[in-house]
Amino acid sequence: MSSKGQNKFVKRGAVLELQIHDYAFGGKGIGKISNEHGEFVVFVPNTLPGQLVKAQIQKVKSRYAEGKLMEVVQPSEDEKEVAYQEIPGAPYIKLPIEHQHKYKKQSALELFKRIGKVVDIESNFDEFISSPNTFHYRNKMEYAFSAIGYDHELKTDVDEFTLGFKKRGTWWCGDDLRKDSGLFDQEVEDKLTLIKAYCQETGLPPWHAPKREGFFRYLVVRKSLKTNQLLFNLVTTSDGLEAFDIEKFSNLLHSLFGNRVAGFLHTTNDETGDRTIATTGDIKLIYGEDKIVEELLGLNFEISMKSFFQTNPKSAEKLYEKVVEYALEKKQTIDNNIVLDLFCGTGTIGQILASRSDNAQIVGVDIIASAIADAKENATRNGIEGVKFYAADVGKFLNEHPEYKGKIRTIILDPARAGIAPKTLKKIIDLNAERMVYVSCNPATQARDVEVLAQAGYHIQKFSLVDQFPHTAHVESVALLERQV
Repeated sequence: MSSKGQNKFVKRGAVLELQIHDYAFGGKGIGKISNEHGEFVVFVPNTLPGQLVKAQIQKVKSRYAEGKLMEVVQPSEDEKEVAYQEIPGAPYIKLPIEHQHKYKKQSALELFKRIGKVVDIESNFDEFISSPNTFHYRNKMEYAFSAIGYDHELKTDVDEFTLGFKKRGTWWCGDDLRKDSGLFDQEVEDKLTLIKAYCQETGLPPWHAPKREGFFRYLVVRKSLKTNQLLFNLVTTSDGLEAFDIEKFSNLLHSLFGNRVAGFLHTTNDETGDRTIATTGDIKLIYGEDKIVEELLGLNFEISMKSFFQTNPKSAEKLYEKVVEYALEKKQTIDNNIVLDLFCGTGTIGQILASRSDNAQIVGVDIIASAIADAKENATRNGIEGVKFYAADVGKFLNEHPEYKGKIRTIILDPARAGIAPKTLKKIIDLNAERMVYVSCNPATQARDVEVLAQAGYHIQKFSLVDQFPHTAHVESVALLERQV
C-alpha cells in the first residue's frame, strides 16, 4: 500500500480512541474511522462491541488496519463487575458467559461460510457445548517474575519486583497478581503475594527483560483436578543460585499448601529467550514426585511439567465425548477395522475410542516423540489394548506404512493451530477413508481445510463447538465429514 493511501485514515504507530461496533472471529473487535475520505475499518483484538478503547495501530492495509489494545476507556453495557483480578489471559471475564457463547458461535459459523464455503453450515450445526466450570477451570498456570512493573494510577512503567503476568501488549513489563484471577486455583493465587514476599526478602533480583539478567524467572504450577494436588516448578538463572536456599523455598510451599504439594522441581534457565524450560537448562526434583495423575473419562494419565495435556480437563471430556460420538455413529466403520488417529498427541482420543469399540485397531501418529512415549505408558497403565503409537511425521508415515492403505475407514484428525499442511492433507485424502472426524483448536484453519476436503468429496455432516477457554476468544470445533461418491 502506498504511504498516500495510509495517510487518508491512519498511520502505523498512531494511538486512537475507537468505539467498537462489532465482533470478528478470534476476539477481534471492529472499530471504524470516518472522515472526508469515507469509512475505514480497524480490528482490535480482545475487545467487545460497545467498548470505547484506546488502541495503537500495528498494521495498515489498503482496506483495514490492525491495532493493539492499550486500554478500555469505557466498558460495554453488557459487562458486569466480577470479584476477580483482571488479567490479559481473560479479556472477557466481565462479559456474562451466555454473551461470550453468542459471539463465539456467530463468528465461527461465519468463518465456515466465508472461508470453508459451507453456505448452509447452520443446517449441519449440532450443538454449542459449554465448559462445565466457567471459573477456576485451568490445570496449569505460569507466573512470571519481572524487575519492571506497572503503576496503574500513573499509567507508567516503574522499577519494582513483580510476580504475576506480563502487562497486556508488553514483553518487558510485569503486573502483580494480588488475588484470584478466576482462572486457576484460588488458594494458589490468593497466596501468590506471600511467595513473592519471600522471594523479594532473599535480596535476589527478578528477571529484567531488557537487560536480560536477574535470578527469579517463573513459577509454574500444575494442578490435578482428580487429586487436588499441586506440582510446582521454580525457574531461575544460575546467577545467584549459591545464595538461594532451595530447601527453604520447598518448606515455604509446604507451609502454604500442606499435603497438596505433590512435588517441587527447580529449573535452571540461563537462556535469554522467554521460555519456562530451556533447551539447555537443568531441571531437578527437589521434593516428592515429578508427575501428577489426572483422569479423563475414567482413564488415568500421568502428567509431568513438560507433558502436553488439556488445560481444561472437564471441558476436554465434553470435547472427547463428542469426537467419540461422531466416530461411533457408524460402528461398522470402527469395529474390526483400522482407525487412524493423526496428530494424536498423548493418545487420549485413541484410547477412549479403543475402550468403547469392539476389536478396533487404533493407530496413533504424532511427530513429538515424548508425547508418543507418554501415550504408550498411559495405554499400558489403563490396560487399553488394540492401540499402536508411532512417533513420525504424519505425511512421511503415510508413505512409510503402506500396510495400512486401503484398510482405513475412519480417520481422526487433531492438528495444531496451523491446521494440516497441504501436502499432508492430500496424502490423507488419498487414503480414501469413508469418514473423518476433524478436531480443531482453530476453526479458521479448519474451515480452510474443509474447503479442500469438500473438493475431494468429503462434506460436513455434523459440526459442534466446545468452549474450552471461557473468558477468552478461543473455541474448539469438531466436524464429522463423510465421503460422498
